[in-house]
Amino acid sequence: MRISVQALVAAAIAVLAAGCGTVGVQSVERDRLGYVNALGESWKEQTLLNIVKLRYLDTPVFLDVSSIISSYEVARQLSLTANLFPGASSSNNQSIGASGTFTDKPTISYTPITGERYMNTLVRPIPPQAIFAMIESGHPADFVLRTTVRAINGIFNRSASQARSRPEDPRFSEVVVALRRIQNEGALNVRIQKQGETEQTFVGFRHGVSNEADESIRVLKGLLDINESNDEPLLVFGALHRPGQIAVLTRSVQEILSELSFGVEVPADDAAQGRALPAILARSDEAGFGRYPLLRVKSGEGRPAQAYAAVAYRGHWFWIDDRDLDSKRMMMFLTVFSSLAETGTAPQAPLITIPAR
Repeated sequence: MRISVQALVAAAIAVLAAGCGTVGVQSVERDRLGYVNALGESWKEQTLLNIVKLRYLDTPVFLDVSSIISSYEVARQLSLTANLFPGASSSNNQSIGASGTFTDKPTISYTPITGERYMNTLVRPIPPQAIFAMIESGHPADFVLRTTVRAINGIFNRSASQARSRPEDPRFSEVVVALRRIQNEGALNVRIQKQGETEQTFVGFRHGVSNEADESIRVLKGLLDINESNDEPLLVFGALHRPGQIAVLTRSVQEILSELSFGVEVPADDAAQGRALPAILARSDEAGFGRYPLLRVKSGEGRPAQAYAAVAYRGHWFWIDDRDLDSKRMMMFLTVFSSLAETGTAPQAPLITIPAR
């Protein structure tokens, strides 16, 4: 069979045209979504595993993905031979060939959270200014305060951890409910004022928005011992407060994780043998704002068919039900709380670099 010159040229053009597409452009959509999903799933599983381990008084380990470098190399080769004078020689063969290689060389860097970063990220309390900034931006006040706050003006939240185990002061629920209603009515704002090199944060209350907001502001000021004429108390950190202040004693991320660990469903054998900390029963919130435990983790012998996150530990599976929206929201906000504890700003994703050749 003879191959015409025109056919060979057409085939060569087709092969070369196929090589004109840039591998970098083609890989962006695939790699970006793939790495985002992989990072998200691994973070959920690592966080869930550490929460379970804390219930067993096991040592949590945190490992961050600091960078991802995915390098691609594509090589193509084309050979083309044709007999331009078919009658000149019968041994003058006509041929066309193409070959190519594709190499994927991902490099992923892991950084253990230790030393100063461990202190800043996990042990350092979350700044009160960051907490109220979250509330002002629209995050539910009841959810944020129940999770991150130990006390407001000496009114203590419930704590399940052994070191600080205590029931909730009934007034804490009243404070949370009042703040939530003020927030819902749009009568809450946060103002930052600079004085030299220092910054002061004030929590502002707006009157006249609605009768419900005005009543909630009055109730909140009475609970926190704030003068009725003071519509912009100073926000400070601590358990003790002075007149005209809102003193917030906040939790660290490590404290939050410890609190969440008491929502882990411990297998009956492990509980009977004392392998995990005992559960501490707590009442639900009668006002309807939030519930305890703040995170619910189920356990069983086999891997669940559908779960938001699932990990294997000590021969059992632990998971968060995909239909448990409150627990899913808690997991989502743990990333924000970790960043707020370290920097006071929103979290940054790992650096992803994808060279393509």
